[in-house]
Amino acid sequence: MNIENLVKMANDIGNFFSAEPDRTVAVHGIADHIRRFWDPRMRKAIIAHNREGGVGLNELPRAAIAELDNEATLLREAGDG
Repeated sequence: MNIENLVKMANDIGNFFSAEPDRTVAVHGIADHIRRFWDPRMRKAIIAHNREGGVGLNELPRAAIAELDNEATLLREAGDG
């Protein structure tokens, strides 16, 4: 899957959660959706894209993907990822 499609999908999820008045809840909701429904390869690709600047990603999905990146890093450091 190409990165433009992943960015569009992440932004679509972010648009859904943008109605949430609590930013933290919205970011966690986006991250949870990506964690639960995206293939691991898709998650790795969008995390890598975000690390490289995240061109095209809106603010909420960018924050959610950073959260997923932090989780993955912690799991690797703990030997569980």
